[in-house]
This record gives sequence, C-alpha cells and structure tokens, in this order.
Amino acid sequence: MAWPSVFQRGTVLSRFSHHHVVVFLLTFFSYSLLHASRKTFSNVKVSISKQWTPNAFNTTLELPVEIWSSNHLFPNTEEATLFLGTLDTIFLFSYAVGLFISGIVGDRLNLRWVLSFGMCSSALVVFVFGTLTEWLHFYNRWLYCCLWIVNGLLQSTGWPCVVAVMGNWFGKNGRGVVFGLWSACASVGNILGACLASSVLQYGYEYAFLVTASVQFAGGIVIFFGLLVSPEEIGLPGIEAEENFEEDSHRPLINGTENEDEYEPNYSIQESRTVAQVKAISFYQACCLPGVIPYSLAYACLKLVNYSFFFWLPFYLSNNFRWKEAEADQLSIWYDVGGIIGLCVLFVDAHVTAFVVTVACLCLLTGSPNNKSINALLMTVTGFFIGGPSNMISSAISADLGRQELIQGSSEALATVTGIVDGTGSIGAAVGQYLVSLIQDNLGWMWVFYFFILMTSCTILFISPLIVREIISLVQRRQAHILSE
Repeated sequence: MAWPSVFQRGTVLSRFSHHHVVVFLLTFFSYSLLHASRKTFSNVKVSISKQWTPNAFNTTLELPVEIWSSNHLFPNTEEATLFLGTLDTIFLFSYAVGLFISGIVGDRLNLRWVLSFGMCSSALVVFVFGTLTEWLHFYNRWLYCCLWIVNGLLQSTGWPCVVAVMGNWFGKNGRGVVFGLWSACASVGNILGACLASSVLQYGYEYAFLVTASVQFAGGIVIFFGLLVSPEEIGLPGIEAEENFEEDSHRPLINGTENEDEYEPNYSIQESRTVAQVKAISFYQACCLPGVIPYSLAYACLKLVNYSFFFWLPFYLSNNFRWKEAEADQLSIWYDVGGIIGLCVLFVDAHVTAFVVTVACLCLLTGSPNNKSINALLMTVTGFFIGGPSNMISSAISADLGRQELIQGSSEALATVTGIVDGTGSIGAAVGQYLVSLIQDNLGWMWVFYFFILMTSCTILFISPLIVREIISLVQRRQAHILSE
C-alpha cells in the first residue's frame, strides 16, 4: 500500500466534514471503552486472586478453617491465578467465535444497533461479574466462566462494526492516514482502563469494574443516538460515488478488476433498493477473497504476541524482576504508548522491516537487565513495531480487503471480512495464552520470548508474498506512468 506524504496527508484530512470527525471520535472511543473493560480485568487480577483465597480474609487473625470454607473458591493463590488465566482463554475463544458471527450480523443489521447493544450488554455483564458478585459475596467458578463467555461474545460486536462504519465514511484516499491514527483506539483503551482501575482500586476491585462498566454503558447510549453508520443516512454521497470521480491516490492492498458498477444515488449501506448490489456475500465467499486467508493467518501469529504482552507483561515484570505490582502495572503502559506512536508514525509502509526490528527487540528482552528505564525503552520500541502493524492489519487492511473491486463496490463484505481477520487472530491469541503459561512453567521466560520470535517470523512468512506482489505492481504502474509521459 502506498502512503501519502505529509502534504498529501494534510490535503486528505482537509476534505473531511464535521460528520467525519464525529464518526471518527465516536467509533474511536466506543472501542476504547471496550478495551478499557478488558484491561481492568488484567489490572485487578492480584486483588481478585486474594479475594478468592483464604488469606484475603485471614491475614491477621487465627480463626478456624471452617469459617473460610464457604467464602473462598481456591485454597491458595496459585490455583486462583491459574483460574484467572483460564478465564482469559475462555474469553478469547468466545470472542473469536463471536467475531465470525458479529461480522455476518453486522452486514445484515444496522451497525449502530449492533454496536450499541454489544456495548451496553457487555457493560452489564462486567458489572455482574466484578461488582454484583462481590457485593453479594457470591463466588462461583461456573458462574464466572459463563459470564466471561457471554462477555466475549458481546464484546466481539465492537471491532467489525466500528471498522465497517469507518470504511463507510473514509474512502481509499484517506483510509491509510485516518486508520493509522484511529487504530490507536485499542492502546488508548488499555491506558484508560489502567487509569480508571488504579484510581478506585484502593476502595476494592469491585469499584474498578463498576466505573468501567458505567462509562462503557453510557458510551453505548451515546452510540445509539449519535452514530451515523454511513453518509447516505443524511443524504451525502457514499464513498463509492466519490471514488468514481477522482483519482485513487492510495492503491488497495489487493488488486482486482478496474471496472466498477456506476453509483446509484438511492444506494444505502443498510437499506438498499438494488438487490444485486446489497446482497451480503457469504462467509465462504469472504474467505475466498484474495488476501483474506494470508492476512488472517499473519494476524493470528501477530495477535498472539500482542495479546500475550497485554495479558502477561505486568506479571512478567513483577515476577522476573521482583518489582511491586503497582510499579509493574505503570511500567507496562509504555508498551501501549509505543503502539500509539507506531500507529501515528509507522502506518504500514514497511511490514517486513517492522517485524525484523521486532525480532531484534524480543532478542534484547530475553536478556534485559533489572533496570526500569531500559525496560521501558525496550517495551516502547517493541510496542511501536508490534502494536502499529497489528492494529493496521485488523483495521485499514481489513477495510481494503472488504472493499475490493472483485466485490464490485458492495460494502456488505466489510464487517464479514473484518470478523474473519480478527476472529482468526483471536483464536491465535487464545491458544497463545495457554502456550505462554505452559512454556513459562516448564522452561522459563527466556523461552517465552523465543516463542514470540517464532510467531513473528511466521507473520513475515505469511505476508511476504502479498508484499512482494504489491511491490511488483507498484513498479509496473510507475513504469507505465513513465512510458505514458
């Protein structure tokens, strides 16, 4: 994909109306809030573990064991921590399954309804999971598992819907620039969740869940009343119409035929009168689109690494360097900071180069000293080269894959393709959480980083043919342009 110069970026951004700005902000913060609630769970695991074990209640008084038998789930913190890791895996597997379903549902129902329902319902589940059960002192592992499965399914409505809405509003000429900035929503959500949780954690972990759930529920209400899923809803021309009248300065990742159907003014993303244009493609047809499977497999490997840092980085810092939990939580934020910087600067200009640098950073992390400044720098650089490409594959690249010329301008594939890419990535991430714990227990943290290096190398392997094809296509177009002059 060719990316614009600084001058071109300013030109592209100046073309957007206030409606584009509102859509950008609403979708950005809606997904940030979803990620904030996930990060809250990661940040309060130690407090939850203590609450589920006897030592949370019996730290100073010597009371009979029978008193605690009905009030705790696990006899020790090790088993409680293992169950928390199981909840992570359960959540990611249900989230992955939900992504495949949510993408299909999002292409057939109003995206605003699906996104708002997912946010509000997920907020209620988080409230019951972390707040209500603690207020009632009702601890049951099967209830927690069921609630987290439902939460994963509900949270899966977020990403396909927000990417589809962004794809409806921002065409090829601005997609690379806009999505590069917009994709920082996940990292911003991680930081927001960490800040919200830490601000009230002193009163009890249940209030951390209460705050994030309340903010997320309020965000869902705002989305329901304020989000416009496509320009056609307010009588503006769709991006397909605009792209028929101007030169495409950003070529799509996947090249196809150049002939597109003529834009019809009455065409609508959610309600269309032309059956031939609006019929949503099937799941199998979406999988057969060029580039979908390779990028899905690449994202599975990359998201495994990215989410392993998300779930395990604070634990690794605290366990490996014997730092206090609060210090480890604060230091882990630098990984998300690096991801935000990477999205704003790197975009996707150098896929392979970015991953090669990532491999180098992972090698350095295997032998990093017990120094907070050095580790903060390494985490920032690693987040820069992992977070940036990871979020771009699941956002801008997914939008390009769902708007190929092979689909003849139909936008009904956007949510489905996004669900396939992100769903495959979440399956990889879910498997990775179990493998990370298994490798760490048997071989140590150094081999965990070797495993990350292997997964990053697999990412390079999967996307290399597509990158080579894009480079060849770019060279051919430039040669043709020179010859035409």
